[in-house]
Amino acid sequence: MKWVTRERPKTDRIACPWLIRRFIDPDAEVLYVPRDQVLTTADAIAGRSFDAPGAEFTHRDAKCSFEVMIEEFDLAGDAALTRLARIVHAADVGEDRDSDAFGPGLEAIGEGGLDVESDDQTLLERGSFVYDALYAWCQKHPG
Repeated sequence: MKWVTRERPKTDRIACPWLIRRFIDPDAEVLYVPRDQVLTTADAIAGRSFDAPGAEFTHRDAKCSFEVMIEEFDLAGDAALTRLARIVHAADVGEDRDSDAFGPGLEAIGEGGLDVESDDQTLLERGSFVYDALYAWCQKHPG
């Protein structure tokens, strides 16, 4: 399946592809396109859209896209994913920045990634290691 989102990924647009490939669709192809092309591109290729206005999976009910996907794909039973979702939420939702101590650090990694890497696919590849590491930590510290 092809998954489409906005270009220049940081927090949610790295976390969601990581989640998709790790728990939903291991062979997923992620496409980063300009904001105004997400929905038309997804429709044109029969793909799924995320983290963009009007996307199939996007912020809803005060949840970031990562949290929405965890809920939609019935992954909330994984305590480590639930813990990771709190970190992603704090990093991605400005008004909740202080809701988890690790949120500002994850936000800084995402912002800094944009400064040091111009290729979105490389950002995803490098960022996936960060989410692998955070998930491993969350498995040991789910509470």
